[in-house]
Amino acid sequence: MLLQNRVNKKELKKRIQEETIKRITVSFYRYVIIDNPQELRDSLFEQWNALKILGRIYLAHEGINAQMCVPEENWEVFSYNLHHNPLFAGIPFKIAIEDDGKSFYKLTVKVRPKIVADGLDDNAFDVTNVGNHLTAKEFNDAMENPETIIVDMRNHYESEVGKFVGAITPDADTFREELPMVIEELKDKKDKKIIMYCTGGVRCEKASAYLKHHGFKDVNQLHGGVIDYVRQIKAEGLESKFIGKNFVFDERVGERITDDVIAQCHQCGAACDNHVNCANDDCHLLFIQCDACAEKMKGCCTPECVHIASLPVEEQRAIRKGRKKEDCLSVYKSRLRPNLKELLKGKV
Repeated sequence: MLLQNRVNKKELKKRIQEETIKRITVSFYRYVIIDNPQELRDSLFEQWNALKILGRIYLAHEGINAQMCVPEENWEVFSYNLHHNPLFAGIPFKIAIEDDGKSFYKLTVKVRPKIVADGLDDNAFDVTNVGNHLTAKEFNDAMENPETIIVDMRNHYESEVGKFVGAITPDADTFREELPMVIEELKDKKDKKIIMYCTGGVRCEKASAYLKHHGFKDVNQLHGGVIDYVRQIKAEGLESKFIGKNFVFDERVGERITDDVIAQCHQCGAACDNHVNCANDDCHLLFIQCDACAEKMKGCCTPECVHIASLPVEEQRAIRKGRKKEDCLSVYKSRLRPNLKELLKGKV
């Protein structure tokens, strides 16, 4: 059996848009020793492909990190099989709150060195000595204390559209970059109560252990991340102290948590929190663009990309041979993001 997808992206996206079955979007992770990730990868791909599951799953010797959408009709079989695997018994699920079943268009299961790229030497500290896990209510209560330090362990483009009010939001492009930035910013606050959060909890597991290794005394993390926080506050009738959108790494891009729009269009400064990818196939840069700018810029991030995207496909391919995605990224960092920082001053 072929244990990978071979159908092109355009066809797969067309299929998922035309699909009529109902799906459940779910995420989960676990740090657990997996002796043979490749063998498990092939087994899971075969099982989940047969159940028509779509998603993105990373396996490593240190565990699993998964986001997927499962047909409702196959949910019980999927859940039963996963929880009856000794490695994943009782693994908690985080169910999406805004879900049209179109979160993913293919099934990808990959073996990687780590389930989250953090750049850390796990042998240098105790990765199991993690922070205290807080429920949504406990997290809200901790925020009431003005001495509490709230840390967003996500990337800048995630906190840009949604965050807990008062949180420290490092200007980092990756989790790998963010960890040393957080240690530096909090170096004189090691005796303070630290509460941290991320999308689903997986980044905070490693980050909390890293902070404790560096001498922080009272380290806490939002259990289940923002995804489960929203489920809990709805179930318990609690106030949402998270405002805006929760960025998610699938076709939805974001889940709206509150009506607050805390971000601005990167091109004109209008209130907007819709992430898009540049329409230039050689770029696909992720940025925020309002409807007016999308029409004016043809869905592109820069005039250069507008020009390239307008060329015949053969000419675009010729340009692509000598052009790197980093070229657009450097323009974004030098021109769009600095302007955004000025726009955001004093807003939230």
